[in-house]
Amino acid sequence: MCKTANTKVATTAGWLGSGLLGAGLLAAGLATAGCSGAGETKTLSRPNILLFLVDDMGWQDTSVPFHTERTPFNDLYRTPNMELLAAAGMKFTQAYACGVCSPTRTSLMTGMNAARHGVTNWTLYQNQSVDRPDELLDFPLWNVNGLQPAGCDSVERSVVATTLPQLLRANGYTTIHCGKAHWGAVGTPGADPLNLGFEVNIAGHAAGGPGSYLGEKNFGNAEKGSHTLPWGVPGLEKYHGDTINLTHALTLEAMAALDRARENGKPFFLYMSHYAVHVPLEPDLRFYARYKAAGLSEAEARYASMVEGMDQSLGDLMDYLDSHHLTENTIILFMSDNGGLSAEGRGGEPHTHNLPLRSGKGSAYEGGIREPMIVSWPGKVKPATVCHDYLIIEDFFPTILEMAGIKNYNSIQKIDGKSFVPYLMGAKTEGVGKPVAEIRDLVWHFPNKWGPSGPGIGTTSTIRHGDWKLVYWYCDGKKELFNIREDIGELNDVASLHPDVVAGLSARLGNHLRSVGALRPSFKSSGSPAPWPDENK
Repeated sequence: MCKTANTKVATTAGWLGSGLLGAGLLAAGLATAGCSGAGETKTLSRPNILLFLVDDMGWQDTSVPFHTERTPFNDLYRTPNMELLAAAGMKFTQAYACGVCSPTRTSLMTGMNAARHGVTNWTLYQNQSVDRPDELLDFPLWNVNGLQPAGCDSVERSVVATTLPQLLRANGYTTIHCGKAHWGAVGTPGADPLNLGFEVNIAGHAAGGPGSYLGEKNFGNAEKGSHTLPWGVPGLEKYHGDTINLTHALTLEAMAALDRARENGKPFFLYMSHYAVHVPLEPDLRFYARYKAAGLSEAEARYASMVEGMDQSLGDLMDYLDSHHLTENTIILFMSDNGGLSAEGRGGEPHTHNLPLRSGKGSAYEGGIREPMIVSWPGKVKPATVCHDYLIIEDFFPTILEMAGIKNYNSIQKIDGKSFVPYLMGAKTEGVGKPVAEIRDLVWHFPNKWGPSGPGIGTTSTIRHGDWKLVYWYCDGKKELFNIREDIGELNDVASLHPDVVAGLSARLGNHLRSVGALRPSFKSSGSPAPWPDENK
């Protein structure tokens, strides 16, 4: 196992005609406390699963409102197919990922929290850290080589795990990867999705972004028909030199792979993992003129066109399912891998593109970790419903296995994620009224230094427990406390007002980090490790 191995316009007819859409198509759900909507009793055969993951898409980069009210961003971006999906299923208002991409993607594939799997920053070259130098801190020997398949213990500084597609494939699923992979470093087995349980790999490799979205630029490859490391997108040579956007090309290839998969009679797992809307910001010419005409700056017009191009891909795939009579037996899960880019590279004022959430990609604040998430499960999830309970990216691992009917499976790693199927079935499990000990903790661990600077961007560990959120800074021991229900923008640090809450969360966070073998930075001046949150009073 340890080896290297013309635009189709989305229609709404099938999704309307299938009876999946209730009243208020564009309302994107019924705002209720907890997770509304009891499941229906209709029995379906083993479901197909489409996991649609977007790169760097912020909570507000959509016409679907995930806040309690619409905002100007919801009127700026045009995502009609996300609207259809939300009206067909359940929208999650407090879905979380990690602050940057590789930790999220590793958690998704393994069910492990980043503190446990140790791939805490983004990966690229073998044995090379991407951490930016820091004046005060030295960073730990985190798993810079990323995720490797079970049985591949020879790659140092990596996490070895039984992966989600490996388990699905072993239980009769055709497993298809399309788009961005970004699991193992260049030259390691984990760089190739075929080594991680996928039977088909379309355009996935070690890099976390494309050299270009433009076919005219060969998707970042130096010459037609070639693959230029590290940023050139591989495997799409037939489109080189054409006037086609990468997002569209990936969609066409995904549908071609589904054509082949349908011939074997097995259910499919399609991991549609777009490079969009990661930099470079390049226009999707199918939609760009609309946003320029609306007066957006060049950068923002390009970005908005990329968002709509992503949404068009969703619509094309939904149309494909409908035209092949697959809609009623296909689960669609929509998610982003981290908060929207806002620190640099965008038009307008930095750190404002995810408002009312504070900051963006790379930040421990909500703008860096809260994501747009929708799940459609025909016959199971009541249409146009909303879940306000929180969950985190590692929860997708046990959830998808449960959806697939896979109950008795073995993994070499300990699974941190919890299935959110009860949420989908209408369970009201929010922490209100529960004993404190029963309220679930969410943990983020970033003992690293990302590139840009900004609010919440730094070397931190974070815990959310009910409405309380504690951010601990390793550089100076500062602890910030926010009540997320009352202060979604994290504008009011109330740590000094609630020392008992700070102490309790510090203990919970410190105990968790030690229990999973988390790594921590050390001080350059002394060489001693920075204190755990509960050691720093």
